[in-house]
Formats: sequence, structure tokens, C-alpha cells
Amino acid sequence: MKNRGSFLIHFIFWLIVIIICGLAIASNERRLSPHEIMVHFGYYGLINISIFYINYTLLIPQLVQDRKRYGMYVFSMLLLIVFMCILKTMIAVLNSDIILAYLSKNGERKYTEIPEYIVRSVFTSGFFIVISALIKLAIDWFGNERVQRKLESEKKDMELQFLKSQLNPHFLFNSLNNIYSLAYQKSDKTADAILKLSEIMRYMIYESNDSWVSLSKEIEYVKSFIELQKLRFKDGAAVELTLNGEIDDQQIVPLILISFVENAFKHGVANDPKDPIKINIIANQKILHFSITNKKNNQNKDEMGGVGLNNVERRLQLLYPERYKLNIVNSATHYTSELMLDI
Repeated sequence: MKNRGSFLIHFIFWLIVIIICGLAIASNERRLSPHEIMVHFGYYGLINISIFYINYTLLIPQLVQDRKRYGMYVFSMLLLIVFMCILKTMIAVLNSDIILAYLSKNGERKYTEIPEYIVRSVFTSGFFIVISALIKLAIDWFGNERVQRKLESEKKDMELQFLKSQLNPHFLFNSLNNIYSLAYQKSDKTADAILKLSEIMRYMIYESNDSWVSLSKEIEYVKSFIELQKLRFKDGAAVELTLNGEIDDQQIVPLILISFVENAFKHGVANDPKDPIKINIIANQKILHFSITNKKNNQNKDEMGGVGLNNVERRLQLLYPERYKLNIVNSATHYTSELMLDI
């Protein structure tokens, strides 16, 4: 991609130069012979092209970019200009009737003075050196920007994969603990719990591998998780799930809501019908509002949040920069998480 863009810039530049030369030939009052065209534009064209690419491919990469030898670069650049001006002057002297001769206003044939011609040659050579340096710097800058964006994207993807790899084992570990408790109690709910866990894991392993999933699928996953958690309690868990708005095919990052729900079950009181876990989801085509409130479990001394919420907040920073608001309220009796997403 970089080579293609570089080639295009070079092609456009030399096309402009050729067009300008062509217009110069066409505007000449008398028709130039092939030999005159060769002297004017062939020889000098090769010299100017050489100036351009010696600076572009040798001087800048070797002295500026690799070794930062700016003094040596300036000296080499001046040496290149002097050498090419000598070469141009020799060609002009050998072809003085073509290069140096011109008609004055009164029609008298005159010749350009050598010092004047040298000054013009220095200006022309300097022009091609400056242009080659600008093109080189521009191409390298855009190339470095592209590489930097690619590295940042790869770093972001690696971090997201790491966060996701933390999330799945974390959830699985907690769920297996719950199923172990049911099995230890020889509960009839054990088989249902295993079946529900298999459905959840199918979503986590297959569908959540996509970068985005539909909001409806994510909410179904949350519902399945709640049903799995209810099996832990003899009389079921006390959960109020309220859905409002348009919950359809809006896209959301998978597994972004589950940590809040898991945190409520892990650290809160989930079996008090008078003070249930309250989950409220409101959505339209642009905004998702998610909130969850749970009563604190005073017997559970673990810090609220933990790996799960730290994980999800980092994922929000990476995937929804400037597009989310997360508000955590940790009161004496309740814990509330409120998330606003631009979807």
C-alpha cells in the first residue's frame, strides 16, 4: 500500500513537470528540431531527475533519517548542486547556439552570460532538491502514521483479547462453583443448571467471538445468566428485569453488561423479595441506558467490583471512547451501576 501511494505521488509530480515542459515547447515561436528538444529537455531532464533521486534515495535516507548527520547532508547537497551546475554549464557551452542564444526585443541575436546561466542552474537544481525532500518527508510521515495506527490497532486488539480471555474463565469459575454447591447438596436443580450453563457457554464461545452482536442477543444472554443464578436459591432469586424502548438489532460489544449483573449476584443480596436486584434497560436506535441496583450483603467482605468491573470499564475505554458514561454509586446499603452507551 505504501509503495502504491509513493508511486502515485511520484507519477503525478513528473506528469506535471512533463506537461509544463510540453507547454513550453508548444509556446515557442519557432518549431524546435528533435536535436534541440533533446538538448533542452532530454539532457537537462536526465540531470534534474538525477538530482531529485540522488537526494531522495541516497542523501536523505543515509544522512538524515539513519544517522542524523545534518551537517554532512547540507555539505553533500551543496556538492551535488555544484557538480550538476558544472555539468549543465558544460552542456550549455557546447550547445551555446541552442541553450544560451536568444533574440532580443529588436530581433538581435544575443547570448546569455555564463554567470547568469549558472545562477539559473543553481535555482533549478535547488528546486528539485527541495521538492524531492518535501515529497520524501511527506511520504515517510504518512507511512509512519499508517504504521503507528496499525500498531495501536494491534495493541488494542491484543488488550481486548486479553480482557476477554479474563472474562470467560472468571464467569466459568463462578458458575462451576455454583453448580458444585448444587451437586454437593444433591439438588434436583443440578441438571438444569448444567444445561443452562451449556447454553450460556455456547453464546460466549461462538457468538461473542464477533466484534459486535445484536442487543437482543446480549439481553437474552443476561436473562439466561439470571435463570442460572436463580437455581442456586431454594426459593429462586429476587430479580426485577425491566425492558423498555426498542430492543432489536442495535449492535453492542458482546459481554459488556454481564459483569454488572454477575457483580450484583456475587456481592449483593439476591434472595430478598422485599429488596430485589433491580435491572433496568432502556434502548432506542442511538442510546442504551442500563442500570442495576442491589442490596449489599454485609456478610460478604469482598470488595465490590473486582476484576469484572475493572475489566468492563477498560473495554469501554477502548471500544467506546467518548461514547459512554459510567456512574457507580456505593452507598451504605446499596450498590448501583449506571451505564449510558452511544450505540
